[in-house]
Amino acid sequence: MLRDATSADWPELLALNEESVHFLSPMDAARLAQLAKAACSLRVVEQDGAVAAFLLGFRRGANYDSPNFLWFNAREGDFVYVDRVVVSPEFRGRKFADLLYDDFESFARAQGVTRITCEVNVEPPNPVSLRFHERRGFREVGREGYGVKTVSMLEQVL
Repeated sequence: MLRDATSADWPELLALNEESVHFLSPMDAARLAQLAKAACSLRVVEQDGAVAAFLLGFRRGANYDSPNFLWFNAREGDFVYVDRVVVSPEFRGRKFADLLYDDFESFARAQGVTRITCEVNVEPPNPVSLRFHERRGFREVGREGYGVKTVSMLEQVL
């Protein structure tokens, strides 16, 4: 089942984020509350009574301090930004990320937005995410380095 996240889901969202924190930025309950307030989309896939996956997204101009989001905000026209998509290890391979991205694309189209942006680690590498985004039609529009981390800035035109 695909639905909006509620505050009751936050412990599971935080646990999922922590499982994949090496690809994401850390997030505690206070940060999640702040991000949820600024987000245009915080959706979950519920499976067997548990949160199996989630997507957190922002619209251009949102009150969000991520350097990657700000990079797009300074360079792009109207867009929506996927800040993070996380699928629980036990539910991988069931196309839940595709389900969340399809839903986010529908949201974008309904808002009249024709660009979805995100970033994916290239150092340390995240080949699964890079292949996923390439398959969905994303293309690289830049790269940014942050210490030992380098990300590929990606864009999909709908």
